[in-house]
Amino acid sequence: MDMSDAVIVNSSRLKSIVWNDFDRVKKGDTFVAICRHCKKKLSGSSTSGTSHLRNHLIRCQRRSNHGVAQYFSAKDKKKEGSLALVTIDQEQKNDEVLSIVNLRYEQEQIKSEHVGIGSNSLDQRRSQFDLARMIILHNYPLAMVEHVGFKIFVRNLQPLFELATRNKVEADCMEIYAKEKQKVYEIFDKLPGKISVSADVWTASEDDAAYLSLAAHYIDENWQLKKKNLNFVTIDPSYTEDMHSEVIMNCLMDWDIDRKLFSMIFDSFTSDNIVERIRDRLSQNRFLYCNGQLFDVRCAVDLLNRMAHDALEALCEITQKIRESIRYVKSSEATQATFNELADEVQVETKKCLCIDNPLKWNSTYFMLEAALEYRKVFSCLRDRDPVNMKFLLSDPEWDRLITVTSFLKLFVEVTNVFTRSKYPTANIFFPEICDIHLQLIEWCKNPDEYISSLALKMRKKFEEYWYKCSSGLAVAAMLDPRFKMKLLEYYYPQLYGDSATELIDDVFECIKSLYNEHSIVSPLASSIDQGLDWQASGISGSGKDSRDRLMGFDKYLHETCQAEGSSSDLDKYLEEPLFPRNVDFNVLNWWKVHTPRYPILSMMARNILGIPISKVAAESRFDTGGRVLDHNWSSLPPTTIQALMCSQDWIRSELES
Repeated sequence: MDMSDAVIVNSSRLKSIVWNDFDRVKKGDTFVAICRHCKKKLSGSSTSGTSHLRNHLIRCQRRSNHGVAQYFSAKDKKKEGSLALVTIDQEQKNDEVLSIVNLRYEQEQIKSEHVGIGSNSLDQRRSQFDLARMIILHNYPLAMVEHVGFKIFVRNLQPLFELATRNKVEADCMEIYAKEKQKVYEIFDKLPGKISVSADVWTASEDDAAYLSLAAHYIDENWQLKKKNLNFVTIDPSYTEDMHSEVIMNCLMDWDIDRKLFSMIFDSFTSDNIVERIRDRLSQNRFLYCNGQLFDVRCAVDLLNRMAHDALEALCEITQKIRESIRYVKSSEATQATFNELADEVQVETKKCLCIDNPLKWNSTYFMLEAALEYRKVFSCLRDRDPVNMKFLLSDPEWDRLITVTSFLKLFVEVTNVFTRSKYPTANIFFPEICDIHLQLIEWCKNPDEYISSLALKMRKKFEEYWYKCSSGLAVAAMLDPRFKMKLLEYYYPQLYGDSATELIDDVFECIKSLYNEHSIVSPLASSIDQGLDWQASGISGSGKDSRDRLMGFDKYLHETCQAEGSSSDLDKYLEEPLFPRNVDFNVLNWWKVHTPRYPILSMMARNILGIPISKVAAESRFDTGGRVLDHNWSSLPPTTIQALMCSQDWIRSELES
């Protein structure tokens, strides 16, 4: 617009302070506002208001750095404050793209950190905590708040937000951790049942540091299965077994849950000595049920991973030949076309694609081998056409062994998916799957091929170590499933043990009765009866009881006769009633929630047993060939900060999911 004949309008009648930074000129019948700093032209009409002029001043990069006054009306449009903006200094170093936006809201009667912009408000403290929570939730580096791109984004999104330093964000994360930890303390304090704790070892991605992660598993008052991370502490490779057990005990006592502990879940390779030391410490104070018989639980998915590793190790040479064959097929379009033609000739019906596996995920190796088996005839035909390049093709005995071992892997993949994908991953679902693996191992050991039978024996040895420690807990959990009760043991044990089955079933039932009796002692129902008998026997009137109550003797008589007649216990009633119909979407916790009034003591026992995490492996890492690795964004932080971030992340995610 040609402004040569424009006339500057007298600004004395203009009320808004924004006109200190604009000249209002008139060109014909049009009013224009010209920025005194960058000379940008905007509408100066009285009908346009001044909001667009304020917004321009916020972003004007040629404005003087001498503290230009900028005013915003608050919600009531009666108070005005001043905002000083320090923006880009063109004389800064070349690598400094953006300076920190320094915001000061100079309003006398501010009682909180709220700043008004028109009809909007900004809560500085809440926004800073939201930023810290975002960093925790998504594994972002703390230093992201000092990244140039992030500063530009925040400045353009909300110029009034006071960007925090890395140290300030770290302090906010620690404050969030302290508040969330107090919430977890309160949850544990009100828990109606016991807690099972899982122990896992992590490593750092950039060094040899190792971390011990402890997590609590329990069933809450609403019969929901819950998990809370407790600790994420650094452990030194030089630690002795005594030191490892001491670290775990200190963590349990710090949370004040050593008295509430029911069981602990470890990796298969965790030393028995560490477990024994912890169990002995807890047993001295009589904190454990059944003298700690159910205390030591090993991770079922970890067992499957170790057996799968044995199978893949046995197939090492065969697997490498398969990889080379697939690489050759994929090496050129011509070879791939020839392979496809041969597949059509031999009428291969599979739609599976040949692809190289990911060595970090053992199930991907299984899928590669399974697909290769579908194309066995095609590979043979390709070798006939190109014997030089297909010299690494498998022999017939190797193909036969691959078929057998792949069937092992298929079972392990299927069972792992059942354990980790279950909608209700309670302890009762594991027993039938583990028993099926037990039966298969027995059959595999009978294979006439020594190559296969020796592999099966190696896997069976690992399995029996697991079964020795965990079979009782698995059986008790299965009994507490109203679809199975004792019938599942009566079905599987004869297949596993033959003539010895009856004796072993009796041993399991003795464990069940012992566990039930211990729960009946601590049951609120039992304690109320004992309290009633105490005042009756002592002749002292209880609360609200008249000492001349002539039916006190009747109460005592009733209690004695009921005991003499052997009235049915919760356990007896439960086992005598018919099985609940089996269906796919059955929720055992919901069943026990509904039937708690009918089985008050047995429901306590169900809450503690079904809350044991028979597997502690996260679904996303169930097929990993290595352990859990700490993200590099956090691995260089101080140990206390790492623990705060890891635990807070788990607690915040649990809160969002619920």
